[in-house]
Order: sequence, then structure tokens, then C-alpha cells
Amino acid sequence: MTALQAHPGPNGEGSTVAERLAACRAAIAHAARGNGRDPAAITLLAVSKTQPQAAIEEALAHGQRHFGENRVQEAAAKFPALRANYPDLRLHLIGHLQTNKARDAVRLFDVIESLDRPSLAEALAAAMAREERRPDLLVEVNLGDEPQKSGVMREAADDFIAACKVRFGAALIGVMGIPPVAADPAPHFAWLAACARRHRLDVISMGMSADFEAAIAAGATEIRLGTAIFGARPAAA
Repeated sequence: MTALQAHPGPNGEGSTVAERLAACRAAIAHAARGNGRDPAAITLLAVSKTQPQAAIEEALAHGQRHFGENRVQEAAAKFPALRANYPDLRLHLIGHLQTNKARDAVRLFDVIESLDRPSLAEALAAAMAREERRPDLLVEVNLGDEPQKSGVMREAADDFIAACKVRFGAALIGVMGIPPVAADPAPHFAWLAACARRHRLDVISMGMSADFEAAIAAGATEIRLGTAIFGARPAAA
């Protein structure tokens, strides 16, 4: 059981977004200090996919600024209006991105975490040039080499990251990955952290509610939490 699962706030009936958010922050800080790390060095990314705008507004009102969405169209319906009141909001795309949506993604997102293939790199580069906007980019690595999942395979990751550094320069800031569900996450997290170090990338996006402590121990700089903050997703989602 993780510290997050043990805490009554994130999963308790009747708890609010504010209470769950506070519990998540406390659990991350506890894990960080337990590993000799500064909690301020770890970003909490609130995964807001399928969540209503009112829940996002509550999180914003209590200081949350980083949000992760899976789909361009859904994010476009929720977030532009929120930026007027919260100009420091940072919107991350964490889902698979089709090349024909690259221009929309460049317009909308501050961070795109799912760069995983040469065709997408080409589409994003062209979109950035047309829009004159350069969101930060993370290369998504398929940590378990699972054919059903997105992400560049491990054996191709170093060459792909090196090519993206040449193409995008300082816009490429990190790596993202999700370990296989049934596997011990620690070796996968260690591999991804080492990959980031090899390429001198600062951002390591890894770890969710079930494994965030192992991710923090391995050096994660960004933790992705969804239902732990917002509660259960709508039944229709």
C-alpha cells in the first residue's frame, strides 16, 4: 500500500478536490523527503481527462497549475477559457498524438509529452514553424516494449532522442514512460532516469498513484495523478 492509498483523503467518500489535492501533495512530499529529495523539485501533474471543468476550476483555485489531457479536442473544449483567469496554467498533452492533430496541439498545449516517432517529429516541427510557437517536448519511451502501447521502443530510444535534440534544441526537455502493469516498476524507472541523464534532459515524467514512490526514489521530476485528485471518472467516460 502506498502512502497515497493509505491516506483517507484521496479515496474517501465525500472528500473534495481540495482535500484530495492536499493529500496528494503531502504524500509526494513525504516520499521525496524519504529519498533525500526536495519536494519542490517534483511537479504534480493533475490528469484531468474526462473530468468536468468545475473540478478543474476547484483544483486551480487551490493552487494546482499543471494539468494533463489525453485528447486535443477535449482539452480545446475546457482549457482556453480558463487561461484568462489563470495565465500561469500549464497544459500537458499526455495521450497519443496523431500527426494530423499536430498543429492543433502546438496551438493549445504548453508541453507535449508523447513525441514517439519520426513522422510526429516532422509534423510537430512543421506546426511549430507555421504557428511560431514552441511548446516543450518530452519523448515517450515504451518501457516494456509492449506492441499495443505508444512510445519509442527502448532499443531505438537513444537514436531518436539524439535526433530530436538536433531538430528541436532546447524545446526537448525530457522523457516520459509508463512501466508494464504487472512488472516491478523500479527497474523501468531506473532505466528511464538513466536515459534522461545520458541525454542531459531535466524532466523525467513517470509514476502514478500505484507506483509514484518508486518513481520518486528513481528520480522522477513529474508525477501524474488523476482519480486520486478528482475522484472517480464519470461513468460515461
